[in-house]
Amino acid sequence: MVGMKGKNKYIKSSHISEAKFRNIVKYFSSDISATQITDLTGINRNTINRYLALFRSRIVELCDNESPFDGEIEVDESY
Repeated sequence: MVGMKGKNKYIKSSHISEAKFRNIVKYFSSDISATQITDLTGINRNTINRYLALFRSRIVELCDNESPFDGEIEVDESY
């Protein structure tokens, strides 16, 4: 259904609204702790921890894709 409020287009079958999800992303990017995010949003700390872990794993995935290094890398020890 188009126009349903409260749905989250970023996480499939999420029980939190898109607005709360965006707040979690905003707080994560501001380097706020999971406990503080819990206090600010009212969402369970375990849920916050799960989302933060998803964010971190996605960041690692994107960084690996953008890495200029591929395969085996050799380093010369002479200096």
